[in-house]
Amino acid sequence: MGMPFGRMILWVSVLLGLWSAPAVAQFRKPKPRPVAAPPTPPPSAVVRLLAEAQALQAQYKESEALGKYEQVLALAPATYEALWQAAVLSVRIGARYTDETRKTAYFSTARLYASRALVVRPDGAESNYAEALALANQATLLTARGRLLSYKVMKPHVFLAVQQRPDFAPAWQLLGRWHYRVDHYTILERIFSRVFLGGMPGGASTDAALEALTNAHTLDSLQIQYAYDLARVHLNQGHYRQAVAALQDAVVLTPVTAEELEVSRRSRNLLTQLNRRLVKQVQRHIRGVE
Repeated sequence: MGMPFGRMILWVSVLLGLWSAPAVAQFRKPKPRPVAAPPTPPPSAVVRLLAEAQALQAQYKESEALGKYEQVLALAPATYEALWQAAVLSVRIGARYTDETRKTAYFSTARLYASRALVVRPDGAESNYAEALALANQATLLTARGRLLSYKVMKPHVFLAVQQRPDFAPAWQLLGRWHYRVDHYTILERIFSRVFLGGMPGGASTDAALEALTNAHTLDSLQIQYAYDLARVHLNQGHYRQAVAALQDAVVLTPVTAEELEVSRRSRNLLTQLNRRLVKQVQRHIRGVE
């Protein structure tokens, strides 16, 4: 007895479905996978200018180095290395002037470069360091409100800088200075911050300042400013022997720039004062024993 016609149709349809689906899939055009575009190699002129800028920095010719970085940015405006380095150099050069107009101009330029570097790499250690450095220096020219606001705004940037690059000594130094400055707000600064700025920046402490400055000095023991900053904080906390040790590290370094020469002079004077104080303490102790 033959199969009913309707059931035969259903059976043929199932067979066709089973056999035709793989056949169709076999000839279906696969979807192309997205392929990341290879990074565009920088022009040879940019590479050359970056190398020249770094060489000038190594020779402490910072104005000339800044000019080279600016030439790089004229050719390739999103060059990360040129942006954050130009920001840092603008701060350093501006800090040398006594004229507030020139200081303001350089520090404002530094903020512009740092902001552009943050656009290129929002989580970059160097871009966040450059932003925090520019804010800290701008703060020296602002009113009390602007100064306190700057220290509040710079906090996440300097914390992120050391988080992203634990080997970055300049960021540790800046973090140490931030901790010490905020932890030593005056009564009026604390009240103003709470009333008008939504509270003080949290997490600041002198112990954290000492730890950060110690890290900076350990990572780059040839930077006289790191040793001097560490000594000053130890001294202010009454840690005379630790202060002497940091100052001894400072005075054996040969200053190269005018700024380093001044720090060296201060370090020697401070070390002489501390040694006299320690000698007097020893003499008093000896007399007390006798």
